[in-house]
Amino acid sequence: MIYDKRKVVIIGAGMVGMSYAYALLNQGVCNELVLIDLNRKRAEGEAQDLNHGAAFSPSGIKVSAGDYTDCKDADIVVICAGVAQKPGESRINLLQRNTEVFRQVVTSTVKSGFNGIFIVATNPVDIMTRVVCDISGFPAHRVIGSGTTLDTARLRYLLGTYFDVDPRNVHAYVIGEHGDSEFVPWSQAMVATKRVYDILNENTKDYKIYEIEKIADDVSNAAYSIIDAKGATYYGIGMALVRITKAIFNDENSVLTVSTKFRGEYGINDTFMGIPGFVNRGGVKKILRLDLTDDEIVKLKQSAATLDNSYKLLSVQSKEKEAALTK
Repeated sequence: MIYDKRKVVIIGAGMVGMSYAYALLNQGVCNELVLIDLNRKRAEGEAQDLNHGAAFSPSGIKVSAGDYTDCKDADIVVICAGVAQKPGESRINLLQRNTEVFRQVVTSTVKSGFNGIFIVATNPVDIMTRVVCDISGFPAHRVIGSGTTLDTARLRYLLGTYFDVDPRNVHAYVIGEHGDSEFVPWSQAMVATKRVYDILNENTKDYKIYEIEKIADDVSNAAYSIIDAKGATYYGIGMALVRITKAIFNDENSVLTVSTKFRGEYGINDTFMGIPGFVNRGGVKKILRLDLTDDEIVKLKQSAATLDNSYKLLSVQSKEKEAALTK
């Protein structure tokens, strides 16, 4: 990869993809940005609109609509494409349809000669990240899901508000599935260098454990609340994707709760899910091993099992479909 070029391709010009593009432009993260969408006219319109604000960007950036051949020399390809869930449609059927979309997207990207890093934003992000890894044949460290980066940001914001401290001084994580089985390992949560549990124990009049637990629930339910209010979430995830992108381009070795492949950590293998990992120019360098309690390890394994079960059902359906086509 040519790192000083800083070329990003976004596949899917919907609200998530364009929130990411807008944040890239405002923060001056890349030099070249290409938008790919089934609706080429929309991609062209989005590119034109973004270019009109380029003079206000902190650095020069060229935005254009393109096709899969533009992935050849890209550093990062970010997949935001996907199909919407139909009324009454099961989660596994939605997964199957999204997998078919991804098969075309990923195959076309790899065929172009792309040899960079995939970032996946499409939900259910952990499973779709695993699908991208499988289809592409790329090493797992170069296939990254947004994971629980946004959930972790939400947690830190709410804890910062609760303790009246800058969220950037809150060190706490949401790990596991980006979904219903995600959880907060409170044993690892700190404000600056002080454990949250110690703050609670020393200030029982001001802070309550049940209030902290409600914050964790609010984080898990945040997407539902936002969707109920405005129909979709996109600004937060757009900024989370930019944070991952900056960690890659700047070779930061920043610890982010991305969705990455487990290779025996905590007794978990092959599952992709959110866990603190070191992110740099090569992708995810390694997982940061946390000193989780026994109960927290059980929760993490349960989250992995939830994802594995869905993935196995998806694999079974794919094999059945292939068998039917060969008859």
